[in-house]
Amino acid sequence: MPENTAWWKESTVYQIYPSSFKDSNGDGIGDIPGIISELDYLQKLGVDLVWLSPILQSPQVDMGYDVSDYYAIHPPYGTMEDVDNLIKGLNARGMKYIMDLVVNHTSDQSRSSKENPYRDWYIWKPPRYDEHGNRQPPNNWIAAFEGSAWEYDEATDEYYLHLFAVEQPDLNWENPKVRAAVHDIMRYWLDKGVSGFRMDVINMISKDQSFPDAPITNPNSPWQHGAQFYCNGPRIHEFLQDLGKILKEYDAFSVGEMPNVYDPAEIVKCVGFDRGELAMAFQFEIMDLDQPAPTKFLPKKWEMSALKEVVSRWQTFMYENDGWNALYLENHDQGRSICRFASPKPEFRAYSAKMLATFLGLQSGTPFVYQGQELGLANVPDSWGIDKFRDLETLNYWKDEILQHHAQDTEYQEMTMKEIRLKSRDNGRLPMQWNKEKFAGFTTGTEPWIGVNEDYEEWNAAAQVGNPDSVFEYWAQILRLRKKYKNLFAYGSYKLIDEPNQDLFAYLRAYGDQTALILTNFTEKEVGWTVPSEVVPILKGGTLLVENRNHDRSISSDGTITVQPLEAFAVLLNKSSV
Repeated sequence: MPENTAWWKESTVYQIYPSSFKDSNGDGIGDIPGIISELDYLQKLGVDLVWLSPILQSPQVDMGYDVSDYYAIHPPYGTMEDVDNLIKGLNARGMKYIMDLVVNHTSDQSRSSKENPYRDWYIWKPPRYDEHGNRQPPNNWIAAFEGSAWEYDEATDEYYLHLFAVEQPDLNWENPKVRAAVHDIMRYWLDKGVSGFRMDVINMISKDQSFPDAPITNPNSPWQHGAQFYCNGPRIHEFLQDLGKILKEYDAFSVGEMPNVYDPAEIVKCVGFDRGELAMAFQFEIMDLDQPAPTKFLPKKWEMSALKEVVSRWQTFMYENDGWNALYLENHDQGRSICRFASPKPEFRAYSAKMLATFLGLQSGTPFVYQGQELGLANVPDSWGIDKFRDLETLNYWKDEILQHHAQDTEYQEMTMKEIRLKSRDNGRLPMQWNKEKFAGFTTGTEPWIGVNEDYEEWNAAAQVGNPDSVFEYWAQILRLRKKYKNLFAYGSYKLIDEPNQDLFAYLRAYGDQTALILTNFTEKEVGWTVPSEVVPILKGGTLLVENRNHDRSISSDGTITVQPLEAFAVLLNKSSV
């Protein structure tokens, strides 16, 4: 057996965006009873853990990431009894519930006066004044959703910090009462049967207490926002180790969202097996490949060489340093992966989705599948204008950047809309496509809270479950392979093959006597591949595990094979049987 095994290393996570998954009562908003009604669907897919984006009570300024009560359910989603039934239903099917824990910031309801008992639970600073006597924020940090990260409160003549929306003030983790409250919240939900947490921007909870200005050496760098002073701050490991003690007590799952950290050596301090902090972390390097600074809504093409460098660095470093990777290409904050990294063209769409499933699903780490990814769902239609979008980040950017600076520039606006249709968070938040009925079977009642993709009559769950050629069944096959060859795909080593190739991404996984070749073609063209010498025995003597295109892959006399557009396959060589 490999060393340092863990149940969560052998699991797959499925993420649900509650408002968009399934509406049970016809109000146009997804809910917990709707999720419960589709638990058999999740079981057929073969996932182990189900993570719900926030369901706690919230004003919904940022779709639930502004929590106002950590012990109550947001009423449109259901009741506490519904959550109990969800946990029971998951457990009865061999699955577990993972809760979204948002504790870097809360809703803004507790900042009314200096006498408010919860005032010091947040971060307040007096104004600065320039040489002309004009009031200025305490420093030059920029919020994620545009503008200063500080909001002035006239009643108290102070500013509070909000790294996200104005209505999302950051908690003051230097206050021991705040930390104690977070610990109580965790224990409450773990006692209710939650099996772990996804922790929202958890590496932002420790800030440099001098709150210095960000040095603007490069205006296109994210560091001008001040991230170096609030990401992985001076007390981050102390705070995470306190959380880790609780997680260990319950043998609970944990994954921390950690933006603005690009060094595996920094993150492994948070996720190393013996560190006593978190199990794994979301890093953003793949997501950043097509997102130029200072804003993602500018054009940028990702490059294969960069993808190979990022994947291989994290795969190798975590394996060699006893860390663990969280594997994902989609979530509630990202556009659909087939549109960003492959091809959504009708003739290539299913191949693209299957190729990306192979690429991601057979790497080392815990895979995360985002709702609809298992169906090959795509981004919003090209017909969508800004009036169709609901995402706070997107709308703020359009208001603050486009309307203020490019109101008459129609060419610039169309360029921006193209990027919004590719990268806006709303792309992953459209209603789940269950069948070809009205509103894609998401709701039987009123218009959904956000529009349904126009392609739902063809691309839906009912058309795919049980169809052996479907994206759904292919994903299910990938997840079965991870379980059947647990040691190889959970605990095996990783090695990149043919690094210079700009069309193909090929890698080896190895454990004991087993070696698997995983090859994926990210292009729309046929590629002739000169087979590396170390791969020849695998292709000649190995067993095909999975393929998204059925054709002859025998090595020709000149030492090449033909790889079809968007092709993917995996071949296993068991050396003990050769």
